[in-house]
Amino acid sequence: MSFSIDNYNLLRALSSVQDQAVCVDMKWDTARLIAGLLAAVLFLLSEQCWADGGGPSLAERVIWAVNSGGEAHLDVHGIHFKKDPLEGKVGKASDYGVRLPILRSSPEDQILYQTERYNEDTFGYEVPIRDEGDYILVLKFAEVYFAQSQQKVFDVRLNGHIVVKDLDIFERVGHSTAHDEIVPFSIRRGKLSVKGEVSTFNGKLTVEFVKGYYDNPKVCALYVMKGTQDDVPKLQPHPGLEKPEEEDEEEEETEGGEEGGKKKVSTGSKTRVQSGPRTPNPYAADNSSLMFPILVAFGVFIPTLFCLCRL
Repeated sequence: MSFSIDNYNLLRALSSVQDQAVCVDMKWDTARLIAGLLAAVLFLLSEQCWADGGGPSLAERVIWAVNSGGEAHLDVHGIHFKKDPLEGKVGKASDYGVRLPILRSSPEDQILYQTERYNEDTFGYEVPIRDEGDYILVLKFAEVYFAQSQQKVFDVRLNGHIVVKDLDIFERVGHSTAHDEIVPFSIRRGKLSVKGEVSTFNGKLTVEFVKGYYDNPKVCALYVMKGTQDDVPKLQPHPGLEKPEEEDEEEEETEGGEEGGKKKVSTGSKTRVQSGPRTPNPYAADNSSLMFPILVAFGVFIPTLFCLCRL
């Protein structure tokens, strides 16, 4: 009898231990589930903070920037343009544009477009890039010398790829006006991808300004940044290049009085100016319908009178 009681107590003890083990397992599963949910929430919050501006600033994304032909400059976005490393080595520096105000640029950053470096042959810069990812090359130009198109035309190459073809700054924006060329590219698995073309990347980005048939290639400033095209600060709008909204002109048809025709009247403008004196209607005094019976009667009367005279 005692043996049966002991077995019963043992079974109860084992059952209790098993229940406790199951309870512990359930608690661990619950804890893991809660931890996973917290991690997901934190990830979403971090992504939202990044999207709301919590990520690197524009200046922190820029990995290389140069004020070509000029001194170091800190622009309004916090980008630090260093002094031109080609000074005394390649090409010529020019500050001819400092006498001119540059349209589309903020007053603080006009110096980036007023100085430039040009060369009588193809020249360029080398930009070291270590990390893979999406990048943007921003090239800054302004035409401060020539006053018409087809005076300075050149190409821009990126590691041998033509990324800007037949650049005529004056034709694009006119004289003393800022113009940016934005070139997106990516580097992944040792490959450079730009403009739908792919080539091997050795850690250096070579930006070249290619000599053409019209004068010398040049550049005012340039920088390379991580990001997409939407991250690049935009220039101020160009009044001369903006297309005015076309006014919808409604036309109505009215009777033309004695002309008997229909005349289209434009309601798009309040003041209507005639382009010249109105041309008389050649059919307004047409009496041909009245002359016909007179001619017939006259034709009948003459033979009749002739016959009567012979009698």
